[in-house]
Amino acid sequence: MVLLCAAAAAIFGADGLSDAAPGVTAEHPPPAYRGPAGQVVTVVAASPSSTTAVLTAWQKSGGRWVRALGPYPAFVGADGIGTAGESTSHTPAGVFTLTEAFGIQPGNGTRLPYRQVGRSDWWVSDVRSPFYNQHRSCATGHCPFDESAGENLGAAGPVYDHATVIDYNRNPVVPGAGSAFFLHVSAGKPTAGCVAIAGADLDAVMRWLDPAARPVISIGLA
Repeated sequence: MVLLCAAAAAIFGADGLSDAAPGVTAEHPPPAYRGPAGQVVTVVAASPSSTTAVLTAWQKSGGRWVRALGPYPAFVGADGIGTAGESTSHTPAGVFTLTEAFGIQPGNGTRLPYRQVGRSDWWVSDVRSPFYNQHRSCATGHCPFDESAGENLGAAGPVYDHATVIDYNRNPVVPGAGSAFFLHVSAGKPTAGCVAIAGADLDAVMRWLDPAARPVISIGLA
C-alpha cells in the first residue's frame, strides 16, 4: 500500500463512520462462496472506485448461509477495491482466511489467537526484507528491516485498538504485492487498503469468529 492503514487514518477519531458511509439495508444476498469455511464475512462495494462498502457476517447452518451480524457500513481503500500493491491504496479483491488478531487494547473476547501489541510490534512492508508482510517485534531503531517501510502497530492509535489480520499475500508471500491488510476500527474515512468498521461492530464480529469454522473474508463488488 502507498500508505499504511493506520497512518492514513490516525489523525481522526475512532468511530466516525455513520455520516460518510452509505445507507445500509437488510436486503443483501447470501455469499456465493462455495469453499470449506463455515463462516464468511462479506465486504461488498457498489463499484471498483467506491471507498465505502457493506460488511455482513454469515454462518453456514443446515447447508445454507444465515446472516449472523450486520449489515454494517464499512470503509475500504481510498483507491477502491482492486489489485493491491505497495504503490496503491486498493483493498484487495478476493477471498482470504482470517486466522489471527491483535490490538493495542486487551483482547475483546475473540477466539482467534490474539496478540496485544505495543511500540515494539511492527508489520513489515519493506519489500527487500525476508520478513515482508509479517509481524516482527523489535525496538525502534534496532529492527532488521527498513522501519520507514514498516508499520509500528502500537503507535497507530485507536484504529488498532482491535484488529483482525486479513491473510492476503501471506502464503506464499510475493514481495511488493501488498502488505498489512487488516479489518480494524474505523477512523471515519477511506483507508490505505484495509477494511474498517465502527469499534462496537468490530468487537461483535471478532467475538463471533470461530477458528473451528475456518472463517474467511470475501471482498468484492455488488
